[in-house]
Amino acid sequence: MKLKNFARALRYGFRLKCPKCEQGSLFQRRFSMATHCPECGLKFEREPGYFVGAMYLNYGATVGIAFPGYFLLEVFTGIPFALNLVGWGLFSAIFPVFFYRYSRSLWLSFDYVFNPK
Repeated sequence: MKLKNFARALRYGFRLKCPKCEQGSLFQRRFSMATHCPECGLKFEREPGYFVGAMYLNYGATVGIAFPGYFLLEVFTGIPFALNLVGWGLFSAIFPVFFYRYSRSLWLSFDYVFNPK
C-alpha cells in the first residue's frame, strides 16, 4: 500500500468521515453508526460481522498504550504498585469506550483503501 493511501485512510478514519466521498458522517449519534453514507450511499457494514476487525483494532490500541505505559511508570516513577495497576486498569476500561467510534472508522477506511468496491 502506498504511503499516501495509508495517510489518507488515517486522516479520514480519525475524522469519522466516509472513506469514499470524504464528506458523509459515519455516525448518527455517539454510538449509532449509519448504515450508508448520507452523501454518496456507500454501505458501511459490508457483510455480517464486518466490524469484528474493529474490535481487534480497539483492543490492540488499548493494550498497545496500557502495557508499555504500566511498565514505563513502574520503572521510571515512584508510583506505588497498587496505584499504577488501578490507574491502568481504569484506563483499560474507559479508553475502549472512547476509541470505539475511531476503531470502526479506521477499520472501514483501511478496508476501503484495500478493497474499494
